[in-house]
Amino acid sequence: MDNDSKHTSKFVAKWLKDNKVKVLEWPSQSPDLNPIEYLWAELKKRVRARRPTNLTQLHQLCQEEWTNIHPTYCGKLVGGYLKRLPQVKQFKGNATEY
Repeated sequence: MDNDSKHTSKFVAKWLKDNKVKVLEWPSQSPDLNPIEYLWAELKKRVRARRPTNLTQLHQLCQEEWTNIHPTYCGKLVGGYLKRLPQVKQFKGNATEY
């Protein structure tokens, strides 16, 4: 669970506690534990390589490149958690070697 204060809610915290949901704590805004950040970076890299020249083209290229990202890539990002979690703990939330 991201500890960033803007993402916390007393209501949700109480519900999680009342329902005995085990929550893994990690530092806020840690890209090592946030696969969507890596996914956005991949999309940005692909679109930038195609050099859009206007907003319409940018929109079209974003849609095309998003479609071209294979689901196995997403699985790889999530699958890397087992490797990243101990490193994040070791580095106390700072960037890891992953």
